[in-house]
Amino acid sequence: MLDSDALDPLFLQARTANAFTAQPVGDAELRSIFDLMKMAPTSANSQPGRFVFVRSAAAKKRLEPALSPGNRAKTMAAPVTVIVAHDMRFHEFLPRVFPHDPGAVGWFEGDGKRAAREITAFRNGTLQGAYFILAARAVGLDCGPMSGFDNAKVDAEFFPDGRWRSNFLINLGHADPAGTLPRNPRLDFDDACRIL
Repeated sequence: MLDSDALDPLFLQARTANAFTAQPVGDAELRSIFDLMKMAPTSANSQPGRFVFVRSAAAKKRLEPALSPGNRAKTMAAPVTVIVAHDMRFHEFLPRVFPHDPGAVGWFEGDGKRAAREITAFRNGTLQGAYFILAARAVGLDCGPMSGFDNAKVDAEFFPDGRWRSNFLINLGHADPAGTLPRNPRLDFDDACRIL
């Protein structure tokens, strides 16, 4: 089992970041996060998660109208905001990422398979978004994931062709401790789990 030196920055001492220092996040850090995240499992190795790093002032201005009032200021001030999305045509990559089963594309191709595509893309893209948070923490960054935004506005602005769809946002950078709130209670094992 990992010791506390490893568990603390991933889980035990890691916190949701609501404010960030001015320290920038570089391309190398973003690539490191992706290179860790992509190694975690997805169904049929489908890897439908897609990540847009909104970092420039111009890109932030494009995102701003979609943000809820409570998330606007902190998102505009964050060094990077990640749009966690999923690719609705992820199955086109299956010959490359799931090569041992040439028929895998057929599980998702065609109008009759739309529901399977949608749930697989959403479920596994969400998993990859969670893996992304852990990978970011592992490389020394802090995360502020959020749902408070208008998905339709984000999709219209950033994904007008409809192939990618937004899921949630993550503000990313080095947390300013002044913006860290007290940790809220967590459920106990018996509240949330059953052993059958």
